[in-house]
Amino acid sequence: MEKRYDILVAGEINPDLILSSPDLEPRFGQHELLVEDAHLTIGSSSAIFACGAARLGLRTAIIGVIGKDLFGDFMLSEMQQRGVDTSPVIIAPQRPTGMSVILSRGQDRAILTHMGAIDALQAEQVRVELLDQACHLHVASYFLQTALQAGLTDLFRQARARGLTTSLDTNWDPAGKWSGVIELLKWTDVFLPNAAEAQAITGLLDIEDAARELSHHAGNVAIKLGAQGSLAVADGSLVYASSLPVKVADTVGAGDSFDAGYLYGYLNRWPVERCLKLATVCGAISTQAAGGTTGQATLREALSYVN
Repeated sequence: MEKRYDILVAGEINPDLILSSPDLEPRFGQHELLVEDAHLTIGSSSAIFACGAARLGLRTAIIGVIGKDLFGDFMLSEMQQRGVDTSPVIIAPQRPTGMSVILSRGQDRAILTHMGAIDALQAEQVRVELLDQACHLHVASYFLQTALQAGLTDLFRQARARGLTTSLDTNWDPAGKWSGVIELLKWTDVFLPNAAEAQAITGLLDIEDAARELSHHAGNVAIKLGAQGSLAVADGSLVYASSLPVKVADTVGAGDSFDAGYLYGYLNRWPVERCLKLATVCGAISTQAAGGTTGQATLREALSYVN
């Protein structure tokens, strides 16, 4: 039976307010600092990923929780304009939509987040009827989604039993505990951490050792290395992809665009090397514009750099 969606994203939904200047260094004590740029844009790893996947041509839907407010309306409208099906999104009038303020100075940034409804989605809200419409289930921001964590292993197990493949990008753990990840990886087909996350989860400083260790738990492992490109494990061997030389506006959402590129290749049964190259290109291209979605590549744009 033909599925309605290539990818179902279960995750957080919130906008980002990005304030940018090359030498941004805020100070308390009533000190006012002028910034060069300010943008209200699509935020949250899950929503940025969903937009990147849709931009590449994947039929993408998202389920998450927002408030009945201006920021929630903004997110629905912006995602819909980018081809993401938001019909599964849950509106909770009793909770505000979450919000992040990002202080960006090029390749470095600080993030201030108001949780709001970011942590409200529960695994049981992802109904089997919705799973059955999708080929793949992706989850990001594992450690921010505290209500989802408890049931996520069962949700991944259920998804795979119903024929879906699964992927995970944990993002950083603010508590530094990294609990629950290894167990979840047993039910994860594609794991997409960055280098610092891979090192923290495994306790291994050597990134190649960390990649090999993670490959014992997840089906596929692709690790983001920033300006150094990326690394994956394929049939026990390490595969590298170099990044593109680009002029960076900011790096917000680059990892999520990387994930979208990798999963495009994965769902189309590409070899790992080509998946990794497309992912790395998508991540690099996205950094050339402010915000996580403004600079996301189309498939045609990305493939012009992929052999």
